[in-house]
Parts: sequence; C-alpha cells; structure tokens
Amino acid sequence: MIRAVADTDASAIADIYNHYIRTSVATFEEAEIAAEEMSARIRKVVDAGYPWLVAEEDGALLGYAYASRWRERAAYRFSVESSIYLAPKAQGRGWGIRLYSSLFEQLRALGVHAVIGGITLPNPASIALHEKMGMRKVAEFPEVGYKQGRWLDVGYWQVNL
Repeated sequence: MIRAVADTDASAIADIYNHYIRTSVATFEEAEIAAEEMSARIRKVVDAGYPWLVAEEDGALLGYAYASRWRERAAYRFSVESSIYLAPKAQGRGWGIRLYSSLFEQLRALGVHAVIGGITLPNPASIALHEKMGMRKVAEFPEVGYKQGRWLDVGYWQVNL
C-alpha cells in the first residue's frame, strides 16, 4: 500500500535512511539522524505543500518518496527535487516504481512541471529506476562529495510532467 506519511512513521523512516547513511554513499549525510529530526524534515516538506509518501506492507514500512522545492527563487516554483529510499528487503520488488508513480501523479495534480532527481554515481539500481520513470540524465558533477574516503560524482535525472 502507498499512503501519505503519518506522524508515527518518523522512526521507521529514520531507520531506513540511517541504513544508507551508515552503509552507502547514496546520501552525503555522515551522521545518523534521530526520529525527532526526521519528523521535523517531514513536517517541513508537508507544510510546504509537497507530498511525502510511504510504502507499507503487512504493517511494515518498506520505503518512502517525497518531493521538495528545487531552488528558492520564485521562477523555480514549478520544479521539485525527488527523493526515494527503500528498505533493503524491499529492493527489487517494484516498490520504487509504485512510490514514484504515486508521487509523480500527485505532483502533476499540484501543477509541478519538472522533477529532478540527484544520484550519487555509480548507482545502477537508482539510475534504472529513474529511467523507468521516464527521467533522463541532464547533468553530472564530478567529485562534488567526499564520503567513506573517496570523492563522489553526482548525476541529475529529470522528467517534465
């Protein structure tokens, strides 16, 4: 089931995200975050009028996706940045496509024009998901992040809704 985030989801969302902070370069954050911090982040997105969705199966949270403002200047108001994270046990089971499909549908209804997703490279699974959603690579910035003892590139994928 895909549904809107609830206040009670913050802890499970933080658990999923902290897995990536600890074990991967998918996020450039280096310190784990508490459920209270995740709750504040969720509130900021939702209060700005953007969707934050979760995937749930048998009462367990399997992943989440949300959109946030791309940049602060007024002319960017029809563009958003998308983010998606899945629990390891949910990967390869179609949850990413279901989450992004629901997210994009809600963004269309909000009048969003462009969805932009940043991906730390290499990340074949994330690239495949974004491209299945009709996104195409529009930019790559070499060595803009440093985590786990190495310089990392970031690519950007975009789709116009």
